[in-house]
Amino acid sequence: MNRFRDGIKVIPGPAWLIAFVVFACMFLLLFGIAIPHDPKLRGWPLWAGVLFSGAMATLLLVYTLLVGYVNGDAKRRGMRRALWTVIAIFVPNGIGIILYFFMREPVLEPCPKCHALVRSSFAFCPNCSAQLRTACPSCRRPVEPGWNTCAFCGTGLSLTPSPQAR
Repeated sequence: MNRFRDGIKVIPGPAWLIAFVVFACMFLLLFGIAIPHDPKLRGWPLWAGVLFSGAMATLLLVYTLLVGYVNGDAKRRGMRRALWTVIAIFVPNGIGIILYFFMREPVLEPCPKCHALVRSSFAFCPNCSAQLRTACPSCRRPVEPGWNTCAFCGTGLSLTPSPQAR
């Protein structure tokens, strides 16, 4: 439940406002205009019209909030949020949103020295040059703790602890 609550916090405030305006407009459009003017739907009982209008408006609300989540999460991960928001909106059937979840970057982490946001895969902070992870002495790429050889260039590694392990 805590992870869900943290995910809800990622959605920007304007996205919540837009989602509830879209919900209200869709509900009023369906319940106030579409159902009374359609000969087949006009015969429905009141509860069925309210349920149908509410269900369709809720689907649109959830879709709008998912687009807002993509926007906020892309910003949090240092990705192009405007591009991903447009993809999430205009690629049909929610495929843009699904595509985002498959292609998103890891969450950025603060540098312990200058607090700039950096990718978790970086060995050095691009802002202050602080070492974030153990790096290969030859190719300077990040290496995992416990590796005896660099997987990128084959250089033998001395067993020194990473800055995070200290």
